Amino acid sequence: MKQLYELMHGDRKVARVDTQGHCKIYYISFLPYGLYLEDAKETEDVDTLVNNVTNFYYWCASRMLTLDRQYAKEILNAIGAVQPVTDRERAYIALSYRCVSLTDIYWVRQAGEKVSFSEINLFENHLDNAFVDVALRGRQMTAENRSFARDVSTDGCFPKAWVRKDGQFWLYKDGGEQAVEDELLASKVCQCFRCDQVVYQEGIYDGRKVSVSPLMTTPEQSIVSREAFEIWACNRGRDPQQWILKLDSYSFYMMNLLDYLIGNTDRHWGNWGLLVDNRINRPIRLHPLMDFNQAFHSYDTVDGAGCLTMGAGAGGLSQKEAALEAAARVGLNQRGEIRREWFGDREQDWEMFRMRLETVKKRVK
Repeated sequence: MKQLYELMHGDRKVARVDTQGHCKIYYISFLPYGLYLEDAKETEDVDTLVNNVTNFYYWCASRMLTLDRQYAKEILNAIGAVQPVTDRERAYIALSYRCVSLTDIYWVRQAGEKVSFSEINLFENHLDNAFVDVALRGRQMTAENRSFARDVSTDGCFPKAWVRKDGQFWLYKDGGEQAVEDELLASKVCQCFRCDQVVYQEGIYDGRKVSVSPLMTTPEQSIVSREAFEIWACNRGRDPQQWILKLDSYSFYMMNLLDYLIGNTDRHWGNWGLLVDNRINRPIRLHPLMDFNQAFHSYDTVDGAGCLTMGAGAGGLSQKEAALEAAARVGLNQRGEIRREWFGDREQDWEMFRMRLETVKKRVK
């Protein structure tokens, strides 16, 4: 049976699309960054229809927890959902709670449904903190409403959940003692440099240490991944990398420099991106640097791992090479002392960090 959906940006109806691929776009400039649709009437060719429905399902599916998430099956069982295998199955899970997210103000409603953004958005409406037990610990629970899944619509492979306290959301991340320790130490080190970044603090959940960070988005500002920005920029005939450097070259270079210093090997294109002005749906600058729980990896050589931020065209650039280029362009920008005692008994990590820092300092001189 054909179903008709309305793709919303706040209270703006951006497009209408059905499950056979027929589509009507009302505001092309407000389409999601990672979603490509074409206007398609009943007489349009089959390829266009297939592409529309495939792209729509893929976008919806991306707004649900991924199956590589630890405890993903436990979470799905807890909300009474099937174990999704295809994008279509994942999409229907996300559509059951209107594809709402804490990363932006996009959502989906069925055509004719009388509901507004103020009634369903996650910034203003309450989330049940009881679901945190499932997201962080993999516990089973009984839930009658799939809307609980909204609590865990967070990308990544480590256990995490949003907790609302005093009207503000905080991201609690587990993943084991080492991952938490790495993130906390890396965050402390990075705060000694001038760079817009998410600050991770130590927290306790269920007697275990977790990292805790505040939500960076608001109803006025969203975030979009570098991966989605690639699609959006290319569809407009712009070079994504050059656009980013024009918008915020300083943050880009500091990201490469800091990732080298702390040995972060997880800066893939889903792990950084841009801040978007929701009023006009245009990128402003890079969003705050985040996610350090894969720090101090590939930390056995001064060169480090390969640089991921440049993409496939980087030609095998190492993190060291990217950091040295960054230092040459924007400097070191250190504003605080990194203390030896922060590293505790991690003598090898301290020595490698010190060696990398000295390597960058020589480039600045």
